[in-house]
Amino acid sequence: MRIRTAAAVPAVALAAASLLLVAPHGAAAARDTVCPERALTVRAAVAPADPTVVRIDVTNRSGRACTVGRYPTVTFGDLDGAALPVPDGAEGRYRVEAGRTAYAAVRTIADPADSQARRVDAIAVAADPAHRGRAFTAAEIGAGEAVRVWEPVTTWWQPSAAAADRAIGLS
Repeated sequence: MRIRTAAAVPAVALAAASLLLVAPHGAAAARDTVCPERALTVRAAVAPADPTVVRIDVTNRSGRACTVGRYPTVTFGDLDGAALPVPDGAEGRYRVEAGRTAYAAVRTIADPADSQARRVDAIAVAADPAHRGRAFTAAEIGAGEAVRVWEPVTTWWQPSAAAADRAIGLS
């Protein structure tokens, strides 16, 4: 009986260890707490190469890793709704290490000449859906007097600005 009991313990430990090794990368993010809004710095600016794209980044100024929503929540002036995530996907979390920055890009309009385009004087960006976010005027982000908007989309958070640019179609 002792041999079976002794053999069963290592087998259970081995099974648990193997589950940890094959757990998805997001499992680490699930263990982290949501980043407090006060610990984050959110920035936004029009991409120099394409005025229809706004680059966004969020920096975790705290001393420990935490999570934000899988993609930023971006709203436009007094218009209803927010930029839709591309690719489409379920809600999730994105881990931001202490002192690190995550990047996203938002395409505000596919065709600036679109007759259905709306113009807003500000956008609001939140790193997490539970946060209030930060408002930026069109002038603050380098869009002039207004941001043109129609069917906006946003990338998921990315580890670099270049990755966010690629995800939105900038090269």
